[in-house]
Amino acid sequence: MQENRYEKVIPLWGGEAPGAITGEEQPTYTSYLLDPAKTRGCVVVLPGGGYGHRAIHEGDHIARWLNSFGVAAVVAHYRVKPYRFPVPLQDAQRTIRTVRFNAREWGIEKNKVAVLGFSAGGHLAATASTRYDLGIESDDPVDRESCRPDASVLCYPVISLSKPHGHLGSCDNLLGENFDTELRDELCAEIQVTGDTPPAFLWHTASDDGVPVENSLMYASALSANEVSFELHVFPEGRHGLGLAPGCQTVCQWTALCERWLRNMGYCG
Repeated sequence: MQENRYEKVIPLWGGEAPGAITGEEQPTYTSYLLDPAKTRGCVVVLPGGGYGHRAIHEGDHIARWLNSFGVAAVVAHYRVKPYRFPVPLQDAQRTIRTVRFNAREWGIEKNKVAVLGFSAGGHLAATASTRYDLGIESDDPVDRESCRPDASVLCYPVISLSKPHGHLGSCDNLLGENFDTELRDELCAEIQVTGDTPPAFLWHTASDDGVPVENSLMYASALSANEVSFELHVFPEGRHGLGLAPGCQTVCQWTALCERWLRNMGYCG
């Protein structure tokens, strides 16, 4: 296991973040960086929590696991309820841009920046993978960096926000009451996939009663239809929200499978 030498919490914006609500938390990220001479890729980790909170076990533990086989990581503390769309996406995009802006200093290749999300964080990762730009005109040099991920890891992800398989709780928290149905439909990631969508690694359990497995199946099908590379694993049993799945003899295999995939994608030094 490589030693993490650079762990620290940093604000995403130097001043007040766009869309800030007085009295509510501001977005930050925690960096889990390695020796720049031995690092190639970085993964932006997006914990789940239904856009109502961020699950602790899907953040720092995941970053340390990525560090264990030589991949740098950044955990995005993106804003959740009472913040609404597009604020969580803006925070995720800013984190991706920040990694690219610091790539040389951190020893990271600019074309090796992936996102990894769980549950609603998986929806955020899939949204970042289908709604992005290659940099915007800005006096802020960070914003001039691309926010397109180079790859995505989607763990029991929310993909759809509408019936019959969508996660309605995530939809309510992200869009609020009396939401625009057209916007909801636009945020169903399976219909936003194109040939330029980044390759993906997905895993789910067939018995997930929180976010149905159909979410991963729909996204994988859309990737296939657009000839985008993907790897999908569906385990027969397991509750929602397992994270690293310690103690689950079958499901815990996802970490080794994902490590192999990231290695094949060139993320390890």
